Amino acid sequence: MQRTQSPLLARLSRVNPTGVFLAALALVLVGLLTPGIVGGLLLLLLAAALVALLRLTWPVQTPTTRLIRLLMLTLLVGVALAKLL
Repeated sequence: MQRTQSPLLARLSRVNPTGVFLAALALVLVGLLTPGIVGGLLLLLLAAALVALLRLTWPVQTPTTRLIRLLMLTLLVGVALAKLL
């Protein structure tokens, strides 16, 4: 590990991508199917985790990837806010 590399990024690089995808998919489905404020809060919690991940990986992403991630994050926050209202 390089001196400038974050230990968190090193740990995240060892995580199984399929497992993370399935866990995020399950959380989105639970958030969408749970009525009212609880579902909206679950979706906002997922969005906050994705913002943290986006912040960590921003320097190494291409502009196209950044745009797609921002659009998906905006969609997720919009759905979460719609569920809260």
